[in-house]
Amino acid sequence: MDQLMGYWFSSKAEEINNVGKDINNAPKKMGKGAKKMVQAATEKKQKPLTEVLKEYNLPGGLFPNDVKKYELDEETKKLTVTLKSICEVTYRDSSILRFAASVTGHLEKGKLSDIEGLKTKGMLWVKVTCVVREDLKLHFTAGLGKTRETKVYEMVRDAIPVDKF
Repeated sequence: MDQLMGYWFSSKAEEINNVGKDINNAPKKMGKGAKKMVQAATEKKQKPLTEVLKEYNLPGGLFPNDVKKYELDEETKKLTVTLKSICEVTYRDSSILRFAASVTGHLEKGKLSDIEGLKTKGMLWVKVTCVVREDLKLHFTAGLGKTRETKVYEMVRDAIPVDKF
């Protein structure tokens, strides 16, 4: 009886294992939609960007709600954030950040450096190259250094579409 049960379980395990192979090798007539659904179900769920930023000791609201997707290379720590369009956000301290459709930077604990695709407004628009958290302050390196309260960037805000970066 034990041999019979062992045979049954091993054959069922092999059948289940082959289901994934069959789906990946399915004929074209299966349809792209069905294949995409299977791939989506098997892919690892990505954390929200706000959580990733918090894990790196940066405020979750540093980027606007308009984020389409992001990629974080675990080896190089390069962060690429793709937004729906060029946009700007006004924060509750009246500071303004303008985002290109793609923003990149090097992410480390309490710091986003080598930034491309981010500007802030003083008298005129200035490229932001680095954001560093120090206790309750965020230091923005943009031409001249600029320090702001961290709490201002805790909440994720809506962005306003703009014509150019």
